[in-house]
Amino acid sequence: MGELALALAYLGAGIGAGFVTFGAGYGIGKIAASAMDGTARQPEAGGAIRTTMIIAAAMIEGVALFGAVICFMLSNK
Repeated sequence: MGELALALAYLGAGIGAGFVTFGAGYGIGKIAASAMDGTARQPEAGGAIRTTMIIAAAMIEGVALFGAVICFMLSNK
C-alpha cells in the first residue's frame, strides 16, 4: 500500500503544479489584456496602469510559487 500512496502523491503533486501554472498564466494574461485595454482607452494613465499591472503580476507569481512548493513538499512527504 505504501507504493500506491507514494505514486498517488507524485500524481497529485504533478496535477497540482499543473493547475497552479495554468492559473498563474491565465491570471497574468487577464491582467495584461486589461492593462492594454486601459492604456488604449486612456494613454496618459499608462505609467500608473503599468506599475499596478507589474505589482499584481508579482503577487500572482508569488502565490503560484507558493502553490508549486506546497505540491512538491506534499509529494516528498
